[in-house]
Amino acid sequence: MTATETDTMAENLHRTSAAESLALFVPQTDEERTKEEYINSHPLTASLRADPNLVESRPHMQLPPAWRKINLTAGTLMGPGKVTVPPFSWAARDGSNYVQISHVGTDLCGHVGIVHGGFLATMLDEGLARCCFPVLPHQVGVTAKLEINYKAPAMADQFLVLRARTTKVEGRKAWVEGHIETLPGEEGKEPTILATASALYVSPKNAEVSGNDNCIMNINE
Repeated sequence: MTATETDTMAENLHRTSAAESLALFVPQTDEERTKEEYINSHPLTASLRADPNLVESRPHMQLPPAWRKINLTAGTLMGPGKVTVPPFSWAARDGSNYVQISHVGTDLCGHVGIVHGGFLATMLDEGLARCCFPVLPHQVGVTAKLEINYKAPAMADQFLVLRARTTKVEGRKAWVEGHIETLPGEEGKEPTILATASALYVSPKNAEVSGNDNCIMNINE
């Protein structure tokens, strides 16, 4: 393998840090700028950024570009009419809790005007997993069990908040609970819980992290 090929492979495997991920997305359209500005100016965002125990990131932007474009949520479901801008997240350093703010467009529906339940399940699976990663070996795990209860329709073209908390950790296993709720636009208005979930994540025995914490995990068969 040549030096150029080695450098290319390293670049393709490099996982961007949380801090670096915040600067990688630049809105290109009026819609993206509007959604980005709304999230950045919301009181919930301000309160999360003021908490020193939380690490802010845009997790989908942490994936290497070559992986991002073929990833379901970072690539296929990201963009105009779908997940309009890469979600912002805040994760507790001790893996105890996690918050994510997203905007979903009009093209992720099951019924007309209602976000597909399978998409909400995907959001919950990824969000609950990210919550507990800090307490699992190699900071990664796979889904062993996921249970979801749908509480109310999630209407398209709105902002959603995902909240999760780790309830128990035993070795390579972590149990997490969470939900998706609306992001109220008016001060003092209570959010509506749209779906709740509980999950079990397991860090594989044969998981290895290549090189350092910023590299992609390999699971050897």
